[in-house]
Amino acid sequence: MRQFSDIEDLSGLVRDALGAGCHVAAVERLRGGSKKGVYRVRLDGTRTPSVIVYSWAEAENFWPGAREADPADPFAPASGLVPFLTARRSLDSLGARVPRVLLADDSRRRYPADVAVVEDVSGGTLEALFETDPARAAGALDNLAVMLEVMHRHQGGEHYGRVDLLEQGGSASEISCERRVLDRALRDLAEAAGRDDRIKAAGAALRDRLQELADRVSPRTEYGLIHGELGPDHVLVDADGHPVLIDIEGVMYFDVEWEHVFLRLRFGERYTALVRPGLDSQRLDLYMLAMRLSLVAGPLRLLDGDFPDRAVMQGIAEHNAKEALALLPLV
Repeated sequence: MRQFSDIEDLSGLVRDALGAGCHVAAVERLRGGSKKGVYRVRLDGTRTPSVIVYSWAEAENFWPGAREADPADPFAPASGLVPFLTARRSLDSLGARVPRVLLADDSRRRYPADVAVVEDVSGGTLEALFETDPARAAGALDNLAVMLEVMHRHQGGEHYGRVDLLEQGGSASEISCERRVLDRALRDLAEAAGRDDRIKAAGAALRDRLQELADRVSPRTEYGLIHGELGPDHVLVDADGHPVLIDIEGVMYFDVEWEHVFLRLRFGERYTALVRPGLDSQRLDLYMLAMRLSLVAGPLRLLDGDFPDRAVMQGIAEHNAKEALALLPLV
């Protein structure tokens, strides 16, 4: 039985962040996270009505039996305070809005895990705002487009990889981005085929198609700063209407086409506000099929464990299995 945090666990931590005068009135664990716990802590005795606490405790990680990964692989699971703080510094240096950090601690003296107390951005997610206030959402989306243009045009030099790994001197650049994506897609295909009969039946055709698309990609060594999983649920909107990026631990220098494929999937018809000229169509084709297979294998892997929002994950896997098969050429 997983044990999550409660008022008693978080009260001292929040007082250290905001001062002894604040009182924790309530704690709510927010739904949706699979690698860290996200808690909204409501307060009395302070001008700040609430804060968010991130906990990277083992009990908060729902991913079962993570497969062995190259530590330099930018797609290796990113979790913990160091990736979070490094990503935050990288984004903040470019003017990208991220939640303010009130306290960060990996000493395990205050709390038995990496933990951070951050600003509770008041406006909710961009995803929700599309439904409740379309005009305000449109303004935030335009601002997001500007923010992404700055990020994507910021070159990371001759190496790609997650920003925390690059800061530690690591590099993944011996293998090209497109080869990295291809290898990952082939692993995802094998994993998905073991869980989905339709993918299994089309396994040979999908492998051939991945290789065919990869063979069309020309070499390139230009890497922009990307979020990696940027959907409208990972964008908050502050009181001034500015977009605020969250779930940033996987921020990396990589092909910007990888970001744009995910943006296209998650923003749908609203992606037209985010598209930019000059994207490599061959990379987009390869990365789209690779992304679809990732979004089959990943959710099904998560369902091997005890992740609570099971219908959501099953729906994601089902939808992306159909879309992956639809990307096969007609015969």
